[in-house]
Amino acid sequence: MDGINTNVQEVKELTRIERIGAHSHIRGLGLDDALEARRASQGMVGQLQARRAAGVVMRMIQEGKIAGRSILLAGQPGSGKTAIAMGIAQALGEDTPFTALSASEIFSLEMSKTEALTQAFRQSIGVRIMEETEIIEGEVVEIEIDRPTGGNNAEQTGRVTLRTTEMETVYDLGKKMIESFDEQKISAGDVITIDKATGKIARLGKSFTKSKDYDAMGPQTRFVQVPEGELQKRKEVVHVVSMHEVDVINSRQQGFLALFAGDTGEIKSEVRDQIDTKVAEWREEGKATIIPGVLFIDEVHMLDIECFSWLNRALESALAPVLIIATNRGITKIRGTEYKSPHGIPIDLLDRLMIISTQPYNEKELAEILRIRCEEEDVEMTDEAMKLLTKIAQETSLRYAMHMIMAASLVSTKRRASEVDVEDIKRVYSLFVDVKRSTQFLMEYQNGFMFNSNDVEDDSDSDDSDENDE
Repeated sequence: MDGINTNVQEVKELTRIERIGAHSHIRGLGLDDALEARRASQGMVGQLQARRAAGVVMRMIQEGKIAGRSILLAGQPGSGKTAIAMGIAQALGEDTPFTALSASEIFSLEMSKTEALTQAFRQSIGVRIMEETEIIEGEVVEIEIDRPTGGNNAEQTGRVTLRTTEMETVYDLGKKMIESFDEQKISAGDVITIDKATGKIARLGKSFTKSKDYDAMGPQTRFVQVPEGELQKRKEVVHVVSMHEVDVINSRQQGFLALFAGDTGEIKSEVRDQIDTKVAEWREEGKATIIPGVLFIDEVHMLDIECFSWLNRALESALAPVLIIATNRGITKIRGTEYKSPHGIPIDLLDRLMIISTQPYNEKELAEILRIRCEEEDVEMTDEAMKLLTKIAQETSLRYAMHMIMAASLVSTKRRASEVDVEDIKRVYSLFVDVKRSTQFLMEYQNGFMFNSNDVEDDSDSDDSDENDE
């Protein structure tokens, strides 16, 4: 092969970028068609009673029969409350709006608490807008473009012949249409659609009738059937937006660009009232339908009494999403008051809630969850190591054991092992302490820390003794 220059093309391996989150393994609620919970399915393990209840809620949401209701997920830390909420979101699909936030976020935004909650509510309400448009759809048979010799593009003229299975017609092309044809490199054999209202051209793909005319086609080439019927037809276009997006577009001079800027600011109530009136008119005319979505507020005990009062009123509104809230608190003070209440939620709001309780996981369920997390994080682990990790999860917490998986994987990689073994788990256990050992350490060495409670007690004791001496 002397004298022949061969071009060696460097092939780079493309790695898919993944973000492994705490609940990235959740694919749904793991229910069958009868809404019965499987023991382990779609990333969900255990909590059969809670998942069955969540399945009933999900079905009611899909049928639009639960708007304006509120669900409370109550249980111990690490018992799967957020996982159930994420499971509901996955089961509902992309068409149903789902907004998730933590209660503490309400206080960090540069707007009032009630405005932040209002925007979150309206982000969770979808509007499906339907409109009809006239389009021309057919296969390009021939394109003729007359270009003047002087290079004056304004004087360009052209014609395109389109056909369906039943008819064929020639259309004249203007300057902008010719530019669009050139930009998309449309040629004979392409199936295209032309929106008559806007003049927008979209290429659907190559016609199957021309597939034999091409010897080599790229993998991105798409073949479609030749359209049937007439060239001109009416098509229904569906747009799904949230009420908040409509609010922002109508309340800012820059229009929809405000959505990308992120600085939505406070929106006047008059604007929202006008939008609600207009949407109501569209619903009566059959142009739009409302999609009640889901608003999930985690750590709801962090809200204060003003927020709870606002939620009470908002849930009575005609336009209200399904509110799902979660908390791990018992009987505690309502923020902003001196009164105690179950879960830190006022009694009048508790009366409105359908409460779903979660239970602690047993040993078998903990082992299954840890196995799923190992698969999600792509970590190989021996059976003995898994048993030890499950025991640690029982004695400490599930979250601590889940955090140990990736750390143990790095330790095993350091010693060039193919899978995590018991010694890797022990090594990580000695490096990172859990809450119980950390508390025990504080109790033993608290005098070495600043502002420990014993200092305060000692000072008060010494003051008392001084008073007694006096």
